[in-house]
Amino acid sequence: MEDNSNRFEIAGHPIEARPLSPGLYLVATPIGNLGDITIRALETIAGCDILACEDTRVTRKLLDRFAIRKRPYAYHEHNAEKAGEKLMEALSEGKTVALVSDAGTPLVSDPGYRLAQQAIAADVKVVPIPGASAPLAALVGAGLPSDAFLFAGFLPGKDKARRDRLTELSDVPATLAFFESPHRIAATLDAASEVLGGERPAAVCRELTKTHETFRRGSLAELADLYRDETVKGEIVLLIGPPLAGAAPDAGDVTALLKKLAAEMPAAKAAAQAAKETGLPRKELYQQLLALKDG
Repeated sequence: MEDNSNRFEIAGHPIEARPLSPGLYLVATPIGNLGDITIRALETIAGCDILACEDTRVTRKLLDRFAIRKRPYAYHEHNAEKAGEKLMEALSEGKTVALVSDAGTPLVSDPGYRLAQQAIAADVKVVPIPGASAPLAALVGAGLPSDAFLFAGFLPGKDKARRDRLTELSDVPATLAFFESPHRIAATLDAASEVLGGERPAAVCRELTKTHETFRRGSLAELADLYRDETVKGEIVLLIGPPLAGAAPDAGDVTALLKKLAAEMPAAKAAAQAAKETGLPRKELYQQLLALKDG
């Protein structure tokens, strides 16, 4: 598992990595463009005793690019318990372990936090080596408020659970950031438009730092319409701006709209349509509609 080769190359120039003090190093790697690797990350990967990674095939591409002759050791969701024991044993012996994810910063939506927790509990030094991060790259390119933001990982795959989670986050006064898969983005935008209000600003950030990087910006309703019948490929970060601070719609107008829509369609659809037209949360409008019917 241990490898003592500690050189890397930049543009064909060999560089000797400096010695590392014992500990667990959490190393950020590029999210697409390999040129985004940092010098410190290369030194850490080349200079560590053990290089742990999610997928050895993915990490091998990075190692080959910079002529790093390390044998990566697999540490992922399915072998974390067994592999973690071996890594902790090495750390207890004073070895240096570098942990990388397939892309981006370790511990962000990957099992690396378990190893970090074990290391901290064992009083092992944990050192972050910062670098690329998909949520941050999306945030700075989307044009949405960045003074406060909440990264919420992946939304649930099932529609009801997804809507429930969006409802929980609906009043958070910050830009929301999610990872999303291409085959679910249309359903997620539909749910977000209905639950959070169609006028809320958002951005779909796809294939960040790669050749086909795209940012699509607009309201949730506009993006939901745009992606409803579109075939999407690639990795996605979905950003949703904070709740709109504009004046709330007149209560009488909202009531009249709900009554009109309820006469034309089922209650759930009426609340969803009202959410798109008013920007108010769907759940709140649905409850109001039920109260009107009870009355």
